[in-house]
Amino acid sequence: MMGFFVWAHRGAAVDAPENTLVAFAAAEAAGADGIELDVHLSRDGVLVVIHDEWVERTTDGWGRVAELRLAELRRLDAGSWFSPRFSGEPIPVLDEVLDWAGDRLRLNIEIKEAAAGGALLDLLPHYPRAQVLVSSFDHRLLAELRRRDARLPLGFLFEDDSWRRVLRRALVCGAESLHPREDCVSRPLVAACKDNGLALYPWTVDDPGRIRALRRLQVDGLFTNDPFAVSCKRN
Repeated sequence: MMGFFVWAHRGAAVDAPENTLVAFAAAEAAGADGIELDVHLSRDGVLVVIHDEWVERTTDGWGRVAELRLAELRRLDAGSWFSPRFSGEPIPVLDEVLDWAGDRLRLNIEIKEAAAGGALLDLLPHYPRAQVLVSSFDHRLLAELRRRDARLPLGFLFEDDSWRRVLRRALVCGAESLHPREDCVSRPLVAACKDNGLALYPWTVDDPGRIRALRRLQVDGLFTNDPFAVSCKRN
C-alpha cells in the first residue's frame, strides 16, 4: 500500500451506527480508504455484518446471531440505539456491502469463527472486483484459510506484547499485515514489519495526539472511528 491508509473502524462510527451501510457511506464521504467490518453467520448460514455474538447492544432485538435466521435478523432495528434519525437501519448482509463497495473501497473483514471463514471463501469468488483483507485474532483460523486459499490477503490481529510470535505466524502464512492494539506499537515492531514487508495497521485510534505519534513512528495506516479527522490530517 502506498501512502497512509485510513481504515474506518466499523464505518464512520462516530457519525453513524456501527457496521451499517449508512456508516460505511459516511466513511467513504469522510475520505476513508477502506472499511473494517465484522461478520457472523446467521442460523441459516448467511454472513451478516455485526460485531457482537449477541444482537442486544446494537439492535432492538435479543439473542445470539447464530440462533437467528436471516429474516429475523433483517427485521431488527440496528440504528435507533445510536440516534432516532437512524431508526429502521437494518443489519447488512455481507453481499450487500460487497456490491456497494465494488472496487472503490477496500474491505477489512474480521472473522471470529471457522464456519464464517469457510462461508467467506465460498462467497468471495462471486465478487471478483472486491478488494478484501481478511483479519482475525484466531491465528489458527487464518492458517486454515491460507491452506484453502493461497492468495487470500490476511491480517493478524493481536492485543498484547507478543508481537514477535505473531510476526512469525504471519510470515509463515504469507500474511499482508499486522493489526496490533495501538498501545502495543513500538519502534522495534515497526522496524520488524518494514524489514519483513508487512504493513502495520494499529487499532483503534481517535485521539489526535496519538495519531500524530503513530504517524511519526511510520506505521502504514490505522483504524479509526473518525475517518474524517484522520483523512484531513494525512498530508
